[in-house]
Amino acid sequence: MNLYHEVKSVKIEKGNLSAIIDGSKIQLDLKDVSDLLEAATEEEQNTFQISPSGYGIHWPLIDEDISIDGLLGIEHHPHSNRKSA
Repeated sequence: MNLYHEVKSVKIEKGNLSAIIDGSKIQLDLKDVSDLLEAATEEEQNTFQISPSGYGIHWPLIDEDISIDGLLGIEHHPHSNRKSA
């Protein structure tokens, strides 16, 4: 299994999501992360699972998934299949 990111902690407090990812602390306003997560109860917000590979976080009570790359602002672009003339 590939390890995408090392996620040490995730906390939601006072409308903010904070985490330690790959050794760096991030803090984001929940309204910038997920409307569903922002509207969730405290219990729903605090019931989550970090994928073993560090790829993402899943909140099972509200069926919300957020990728770590998305939290970090990393964008992925599909490769185009261009053919030379």
